[in-house]
Amino acid sequence: MKKLILLSLLCSLVVVSTACGGGNKNAAEASGNNKEQTDSEEKTEVIVFAAASMTETIEEIAKNYEEENPKVKIIPTFDSSGTLKTQIEEGADCDLFISASQKHMNNLDIKSDKNEDKLDFIDSDTRVDLLENKVTVAVKPDSDLTLESFKDLASDKVKSIGLGNSDVPVGKYSEEILKNIGVWDEIQDKITFGSNVKEVTNWISESAVDCGIIYQTDAFSANLKVLITAGKDELNTPVVYPAAVTKNSKNKEEAKKFLEYLQNEKSSEIFESVGFNTKI
Repeated sequence: MKKLILLSLLCSLVVVSTACGGGNKNAAEASGNNKEQTDSEEKTEVIVFAAASMTETIEEIAKNYEEENPKVKIIPTFDSSGTLKTQIEEGADCDLFISASQKHMNNLDIKSDKNEDKLDFIDSDTRVDLLENKVTVAVKPDSDLTLESFKDLASDKVKSIGLGNSDVPVGKYSEEILKNIGVWDEIQDKITFGSNVKEVTNWISESAVDCGIIYQTDAFSANLKVLITAGKDELNTPVVYPAAVTKNSKNKEEAKKFLEYLQNEKSSEIFESVGFNTKI
């Protein structure tokens, strides 16, 4: 009887040991399969440097693109075009650059006759003029301020004005307008300068300034009221947004595909819905 009990216990131990060994093998196989599945699902990252005024539209278009291309991840960075240009020069990872001015793109384009420093950071063959914007004076929706022209910024009813810095495209456009109409020097004590157009837009929304000069698209996205829009008499320089794939891009083909996507009908509708002009 004791021998039978001992034999039974030994058999049980063998069964348990076999079962455990099989479980570990299965777990290892499952882990290997999961790793293979994770590796197969790794996404190609496309890093996009875009002007701050494109924040809402690029985020929406990137979401659409990722839904249609599940193996691609769009990683946008938004800031002033000058700041983004400097980061590209300093070696930051960037696959696609979209500037709010031709100047900052020209400074990176070896084929541009305006590239005084002969920098060579973008693939000139991919460069396109993507969008056009407008420069406006905007206020909060409930503001009582009324202005008939940019010259009215020098009047007593305007105490404070938000502008972009001179190294920010919207700041350069603002300065050009105010110098063209002859009030630049007169309003210096009213101006607060911001690092990019979104900062100025926030100041307007928060009543930190009476009004600000920003893009038409930012006024729309922030639900602000536009009082004046610059015409050719005030602003000679078209507000065009060029885009190009960078020469140091790690994913050039995917960057080119996304740039093409930005120009299709679906993306154009999104851009135009906030005030961009895509037919330039």
